[in-house]
Amino acid sequence: MNRLKGIGKKVYSVWCTTWFVLPFLTSYPLFRVLIAKPNRLKHAHTLNRLWSKFQLRMYLMPVTVQGVEQLDPTQKYVFAPNHSSYIDIPMILAAVPGFLNFVGKKSLTKVPLWGKIYDALYISVDRDSPISSAKAYIASKQSLEQGRSVVIFPEGKISPDSGRTLLPFKDGPFKLAIEKQVPLVPITMPYNHLFLPDVKGKLIIRYHPLEMIIHRPIPTAGMTLKDLETLKQQTFHIINDTLQQKNHEHQHRNLTAAGALSPA
Repeated sequence: MNRLKGIGKKVYSVWCTTWFVLPFLTSYPLFRVLIAKPNRLKHAHTLNRLWSKFQLRMYLMPVTVQGVEQLDPTQKYVFAPNHSSYIDIPMILAAVPGFLNFVGKKSLTKVPLWGKIYDALYISVDRDSPISSAKAYIASKQSLEQGRSVVIFPEGKISPDSGRTLLPFKDGPFKLAIEKQVPLVPITMPYNHLFLPDVKGKLIIRYHPLEMIIHRPIPTAGMTLKDLETLKQQTFHIINDTLQQKNHEHQHRNLTAAGALSPA
């Protein structure tokens, strides 16, 4: 039985990898055409969204999204999601409407083929460089001024205990939301680390239903930088409380399933 399970996991990993790579390679020439000129970048983002939706559908697992109806399509936002997996960005692209701008680590621009697309479409930052961080912050402000919402992972990187324990939040997204007086939207993705865990040197893919909770936008109108810490802590507690609740529900389901399978 264990051997069959092992074979099944390998087959599923190959299946998911195929449906990640194949659509990207097929659409890559069109990506390159669309990123060649600034006035085409919105179309490149739309293509990226379609690729994300398609790959998630082909992974053959349920994906549940709550709270999209709370977003105003005419409003700019700063989105602050927890970061637990490399599937986070496709999840957000597939679920959150609008022409989004992601702030991600500089190493993404070095990924073969995909790096050129990321560098053209989104904002990269070397978090160890104050100059790079300052440039990324200025680019984020300009993005909002141009009517383009920004997605910033407040943890800055994937936590070693991702999906269970949050890293301390950085100030960036909260300072940005306050300075530009736009609502901040917490996002919780509780199970991404179970599907695609961040394991150095290994590609591990496990079938697991995914879920995203888009929380109620937090207005920042009238806030000043004196309110930054309060806004940061409020967001941290919203996401952390939801993670703990989902972890409890997941453990309960596992225990119930194990009990049902145990011999009488």
